[in-house]
Amino acid sequence: MHAAFAGRLVEEGQQLFADAQERSVDVRLMGGVGIRLLLGDRFESPFERPYRDLDIIVRRRQRRDVERLLTDRGWEPATAFNALSGSRRLLFEDPASDAQIDVFVESFEMCHTLPLAESLGRPGPTLPATDLLMSKLQIVELNAKDRSDCYALLQSCEVADGDHRALEPSRLTSLTSTDWGLHHTFELNFERLREGLDAVPAIDSAKVIAALDTLTGAMEQAPKTRGWKLRARVGERKRWYEQPEEVDRSSAGG
Repeated sequence: MHAAFAGRLVEEGQQLFADAQERSVDVRLMGGVGIRLLLGDRFESPFERPYRDLDIIVRRRQRRDVERLLTDRGWEPATAFNALSGSRRLLFEDPASDAQIDVFVESFEMCHTLPLAESLGRPGPTLPATDLLMSKLQIVELNAKDRSDCYALLQSCEVADGDHRALEPSRLTSLTSTDWGLHHTFELNFERLREGLDAVPAIDSAKVIAALDTLTGAMEQAPKTRGWKLRARVGERKRWYEQPEEVDRSSAGG
């Protein structure tokens, strides 16, 4: 990717949202750029990293509107991939670099399915902080950039309900209390994040641990559904997550 374009992806995300608002298209940013925009001046320098992609979510009924918006902004559709998967996911590419936009339609489907379109009506250009964190926590094998994004949110956001810029226990438990698999992946990643703190320079370990403790406690204490309890009896004897599809950019078709 051209370094100049990589440095402009945050700006591109802001402008994309502004253009969507002008067209009454309801989209929200996710991923690393979404986290960077949500945190704004709360973003801490130890978590700075390059961005290669933009991730957005849109309602199904506005999928075509988003396709027109992105092509008008110069992004090229990955035609082969979109023809096969467009009902739930679309890809767009920058013709001058290897930057990409990943469009999730209605829900976020990776290792787990998260109904993130539920939050499209909340304020701001991004999904709420809790949804952004959950989109990272649902990854069964966190890589370095995903861990960094989690730490950025855990260190910079308060833990409180009723604020889209905070980590909201009630939002998190509304999903984990009905889905043992999601609950289990989250608890595994909370533990990994605790264990990895010593390797992160200049992090406020006490604040991160306090946030992790509060969220973990809320998950454990939330009443569970009958389905959750039945699935918990099976535990790890049966795989509790999906294997995310790998997108071969070279054959996606532009």
